[in-house]
Amino acid sequence: MPYTVALTGGIGSGKSTIANAFAALGVPIIDADVIAREVVEPGSAALQKIAERHGNGILTEEGTLNRARLRDIIFRSPDEKTWLNNLLHPLINARTQQLKALTTAPYVLWVVPLLVENGLQRQADRVLVVDVDEATQLMRTIQRDGIDRQQAQNILSAQATRSARLAVADDVINNSGTPDEALPQVAALHQRYLALAATQQD
Repeated sequence: MPYTVALTGGIGSGKSTIANAFAALGVPIIDADVIAREVVEPGSAALQKIAERHGNGILTEEGTLNRARLRDIIFRSPDEKTWLNNLLHPLINARTQQLKALTTAPYVLWVVPLLVENGLQRQADRVLVVDVDEATQLMRTIQRDGIDRQQAQNILSAQATRSARLAVADDVINNSGTPDEALPQVAALHQRYLALAATQQD
């Protein structure tokens, strides 16, 4: 298995921008959100089970998962959230391990927005947190998603706190500035991770 660096950060922190910068350096990216969408694609066993539990109203006219409706359900019911997590997390984990096993690069960047919330940090060799202050998070989220300040604040409140993420961080990228300002940090960390991966393989 390749050396695994977990990348996480709160909403609006710019995780995708940082992940893309690593990808530009040739680092394979394993994105938990992408895998989470894959395991509930039309025709999948997981989507069938969700439809059996919640009825066909949980599907769009095209037969895909109605994410907004499902989000409402699990937001209102902790039991339903637990049921969904128990269904999806083993599938997501299995696919993640499969992708890791196929990787020939020295290390992979495993992008996990809810790393801290789901207690997954121990599954990585190293944790990289993309950090910005809360005011920047709110501003970026409002601009990107076209929502009001209260909605953005609600999303922020539902996530792990900034201090909780920083507490598990081995490395931190300050992403408060422009995307280009973070590139030197990415380049330096890339060299560090290559060295760490080489040490592990020796």
